[in-house]
Amino acid sequence: MIICITARAGGMDAQAEQRFARAPYFTFVNTETGASESIENPLIDASGGVGPRAVQMLSDRGVTVVITGHVGGNAARALAAGGFKAFAYPGSGSVADALAAYNAGNLQPISLA
Repeated sequence: MIICITARAGGMDAQAEQRFARAPYFTFVNTETGASESIENPLIDASGGVGPRAVQMLSDRGVTVVITGHVGGNAARALAAGGFKAFAYPGSGSVADALAAYNAGNLQPISLA
């Protein structure tokens, strides 16, 4: 499974980001191999329709779970349509902290309805 965690910078030690589609970075974690990769969000300064475009980008990378703070309405609908699961990480800890909270079952699902 591939998880995407929104972040303020690249790497597992970077601070998690509360915004979804306009997060500065996306960190992808493969739960089977433990490998991680961070990319700069190319949509951060784009105008309009950023949520659905971000969802498409994650879908193209095989992501099935998103960990973030908040998801806007258009992004939520796109995530739901794509069969994603989304979880809220309300803390200001690192990407690694967010992943650990998810793995421990301590994150609440984000309603995508």
